[in-house]
Amino acid sequence: MAEATADEKDERVLGRRWTVRLDAAGRGTTAVRVSCNRSACPDEALPDAAAGRGAAVAHLRAHLDAASPPRADAYCACRAGGCAAHIDQGDGRGRGRTAEPWRCGGPVVLAVVSDRGGRWWQALECCTRCAAALPRARTVATSAVATSAVGSAPVVGGQAAGGPRAAAVGTPHFSDGRTHTGPPPARAAREVPAPRPAPARRRQRGKIAQRAVPPDLRPVVLRDELIELGNLFRRYQRRTEPDLAVLGDLHERKARAFIAWAQVTGDPELRAEAERAEQSAATVRMQHRHRNGERTEEDEPAVARLLTAPGQWEQARAVLAHVAGHTPLPGAQARLLVLMLTLRTAHSGTGNLVGQDLAGLGLDDPEALAEQLTDCGWLRLPGTASDLLASRPESPTPVTVPSLVPGGGVSAPFTFGKKARAKLSGWGQRVVSDKKLRKRKAPAPVRLLALTLATRTDADGLLGAGDEGLTLESLLRQVPVEPGELADLVDRLTQADWLTDAALTDSHLTGRLTERVLPLTCPLV
Repeated sequence: MAEATADEKDERVLGRRWTVRLDAAGRGTTAVRVSCNRSACPDEALPDAAAGRGAAVAHLRAHLDAASPPRADAYCACRAGGCAAHIDQGDGRGRGRTAEPWRCGGPVVLAVVSDRGGRWWQALECCTRCAAALPRARTVATSAVATSAVGSAPVVGGQAAGGPRAAAVGTPHFSDGRTHTGPPPARAAREVPAPRPAPARRRQRGKIAQRAVPPDLRPVVLRDELIELGNLFRRYQRRTEPDLAVLGDLHERKARAFIAWAQVTGDPELRAEAERAEQSAATVRMQHRHRNGERTEEDEPAVARLLTAPGQWEQARAVLAHVAGHTPLPGAQARLLVLMLTLRTAHSGTGNLVGQDLAGLGLDDPEALAEQLTDCGWLRLPGTASDLLASRPESPTPVTVPSLVPGGGVSAPFTFGKKARAKLSGWGQRVVSDKKLRKRKAPAPVRLLALTLATRTDADGLLGAGDEGLTLESLLRQVPVEPGELADLVDRLTQADWLTDAALTDSHLTGRLTERVLPLTCPLV
């Protein structure tokens, strides 16, 4: 068996590697996207994760079927990717490295690796030792040509292809240049010793925010970042004097790391932790500016919004987009009722309602609409729609939306937690029950338009992200009314002191939400 030093590996050809990933195609949909790191392979869209996994495995198998056998003169592809065996364990200044450097060995193989969550699959050329050190790796092919030394020419017929002085097949070659000239070992020349597993101490472990960082978390850079952040937070707690600038940087790094962790694992609690870290970073930086006498207008926002974090604004838009594509009945009144029921049941698919929740939506016949939703199977009630309308706060009616109940192999359309759901539901209720909308007895389409406009402004209440306003096409997707009815809805919002400077053209709506309703807005960021 030949062993390679770092200098010898640099003289060899880099091993091949194919990586196939499975990612969500967008918010509010179960569709997924299969992508390959090879530029010649186009992305493929699939309707759900099960179909995506099958396509990803088939794509990687096609690469393996078309590929040539493993090349004996290749060095490990995982070295370029920063695997646990090759990664530098030091601090960048020569300290903290392991006592023994990793030595590759054994024939070159094609190994297949995948993550536990079924989000990516990878095939790569590497040595036998590295294949054994990679978690969940499976060898699918082994190089058929032996090499006399790492980086030298293949051995053919007892002599190296490069000349008659090459060593015989099976003669050990060591990294210090010595060649064993004694009798061959008792084992067969082509027998490869069992690969040495990676030392346990190479796997870093750590905790952050009372969470253990999984030692097999991938990518490795994310795992190392989480471990380092946990150590830095604990080191900060041991300081004798606070440094708010350093603490703000730590919270910002934590927010970015937890967002990446949530994307890898799909855990909504990690995303909630990231939002809390973002808020902590903003608070700490504001305190730092105040202590240094650098108070600015940005420190105290002009608007105290009901939904305070950008992540909550995106969640509100995600709910509206989901309802626009999954309302089982036509019309703006059904859309508004489905939206409010979705906000109430988004976390677990169940929630409690009272009659006033439906009576305050400006619906022409809320009882008939509720019966239609139960008849088509979208809504489940323990009794009749009439019982729901008659229920009071002391005895609310439990309702269930089956499509929002997690489990059964179907991924939930939303990932936010129980607290975020309560905030979103409270926000939606505040908008549709605005005192001036109630005073003018605004119908359901007007309230639905008010909800839509509240999520489509900038920080100052100006409609849209730029000066052009909102396209009528995007508005009509959210508020299903005839184009000719939109002008009357805009006038009603203007009269209710919701909208000012409104201008409706054949293609756009421009204007600004009034200062009175700015606390209910979700700015586009």
